[in-house]
Amino acid sequence: MNDLFLRACRGETTERLPVWIMRQAGRYLPEYRAVRQKADFLTLCKTPELAAEVTLQPVDILGVDAAILFADILLPLEAMGAELVFAAGDGPTFPTPVRTREQAAALPALTRADAEERLGYVYDAMRLVRKELAGRVPLLGFGGTPWTLAAYLVEGGGSKSFSHLLGWSYEDPEGLGLLLDRVADTSLAYLEGQVAAGAQALQLFDTWGGLLDLERWRSLALPPLRKVVKGLLASTPRVPLIYYINGGSHLLPGLAELEVDVLSVDWRQPLSEVRRVVEADGPGGRKNWVLQGNLDPAALLAPIPEIERRVERMLQEGATERGWGHIANLGHGILPTVPVDHARAFVRAVQERSQR
Repeated sequence: MNDLFLRACRGETTERLPVWIMRQAGRYLPEYRAVRQKADFLTLCKTPELAAEVTLQPVDILGVDAAILFADILLPLEAMGAELVFAAGDGPTFPTPVRTREQAAALPALTRADAEERLGYVYDAMRLVRKELAGRVPLLGFGGTPWTLAAYLVEGGGSKSFSHLLGWSYEDPEGLGLLLDRVADTSLAYLEGQVAAGAQALQLFDTWGGLLDLERWRSLALPPLRKVVKGLLASTPRVPLIYYINGGSHLLPGLAELEVDVLSVDWRQPLSEVRRVVEADGPGGRKNWVLQGNLDPAALLAPIPEIERRVERMLQEGATERGWGHIANLGHGILPTVPVDHARAFVRAVQERSQR
């Protein structure tokens, strides 16, 4: 098996840098758009054969070093009983948001058995992909952090201000904490099921963690996140765990305390600066972090020579004296308007220029 990515997650010395792309199965690929013509988004997520097909596309087309299962982070919330709608042009919405302690108390957390029953289509897709990959590259599973999942559920979808979520966090933090705790229990059950179905690594997406300052992140978002992480460490100790945060440069001192294998960051700060902060001496700090990222997604719209130049700079920023300590990726999901040959050039540039 090509285990380059898994070895890099564990901090081992590798012959070159592994590379994959967040949202690599997506609209920039004509092959993905052809599948979408046959099925709406939720149908695609819930049809294992179609989800497996689009999961494999970037492995075949781009030559990335890891596959990540095609799904949506909000599916566990639907499995908890929240109505989830994907409307054309509007993205995901929850027609009945959860905004009170009473609503949170009425929302049941999923057990492993519940997850198997209500999210079995995700696990079926996972098994299909593992079979089709036949060891070519590892397969990642993923989920949203409790804070990020709650952000969508409380707002009823995406938001510019997140006024309902943030207002609740000030008015009744214990009530919001109840919701976060139930989402954490569900997330843990869901992710454990992914590992049982064949996930070889897991990534937690904290898209909206950056809404909070460090003090409030530690008091609100960290406890349910830590519950998920500690649960996974206990139940799936040999499966690497990646934590990704968007807009979280100001939270790095707190992120350094997380018991995850890989810290994935956006493009707004050089990897050398990220490493300087998270590896600093102090409470909870540790040395030898593996970082993931962090090319600006918009850089893939540049001419290919400029993409190659920026890849070179990213490799220099991410390198350490002990070896790479780095998994190449974008700092966020790939944009739908990126030409396929530009995405392929990014992957090729990492693989060729990081050869030992």
